[in-house]
Amino acid sequence: MTDTPKTPGPDGSGPDTTGPKKPAPRSHGRLKISATLKPRALMEHRPALASAWEARVITLFPAAFPGVLGESLTGKALAEGLWQLETIDLRGFGVGKHRNVDDTPAGGGAGMVLRADVLAAAIDAASDGVPTDRARWPLVYLSPRGRPFDQATARRFAACDGITLICGRFEGVDERVLEDYGIEEVSLGDFVMTGGEIAAQAMIDAAVRLRPGVLGNAASTEEESFAHGLLEHPQYTKPQEWRGRAIPPVLLSGHHGEIARWRRAEAERITRARRPDLWKKHRDPENGDG
Repeated sequence: MTDTPKTPGPDGSGPDTTGPKKPAPRSHGRLKISATLKPRALMEHRPALASAWEARVITLFPAAFPGVLGESLTGKALAEGLWQLETIDLRGFGVGKHRNVDDTPAGGGAGMVLRADVLAAAIDAASDGVPTDRARWPLVYLSPRGRPFDQATARRFAACDGITLICGRFEGVDERVLEDYGIEEVSLGDFVMTGGEIAAQAMIDAAVRLRPGVLGNAASTEEESFAHGLLEHPQYTKPQEWRGRAIPPVLLSGHHGEIARWRRAEAERITRARRPDLWKKHRDPENGDG
């Protein structure tokens, strides 16, 4: 093994110990992290507009956000301040040494339930500066037993000043919190997920894209699926012929009236075949749910 050469001292007898010492290198990960009860703003340096729609998310996993919401058009709109996103870390409101947020179900059973006192404290913090009128600012718990989320709900949320979403975990939340705060329950679909974070991102995306200036083309939201209670018609682009399949001639005719009629007919055909529930509601709005 070869010794590393040492710089001689002033008298040439040994290493120099009189010069200034360099500070010991520090690890990039040695940052002090502490829980805070203040909502965490994502993308801090974005310009905030007075009319910006805001989503506040109560979650055990704030690092999951913005996730896909930070990409593409929603991400660009977030960076430009067309909408805002805040996360409230539920763990910061936990009790005891280990910041517990849940406990066993009353009456027995498997799994754990989010505690009423913990969740209430998080809701109170998330409600700071928020309108108390739920028509202007809904308070929503993402739950598989909630009312199904649809395009009409997305439009309602988009028309509000903002929304607070509660991401559940484990077996759910204490029912008393839902009752006391009058929380609206909304479901992404008839299936069960491990938590509400993905559902929250989906609902935020559906609402944000309807906000002015986000898509840039208002006609896009008027012609897409569910805008008129029907699934969207087929779409085509270049090349004109691909693997023996040609674009329907009517779309290349330049006759806007014929194109509109073709698209309408195709939307009705697809809806009737794939979503008879939507077709029934479309044909008979008053009795579509019956």
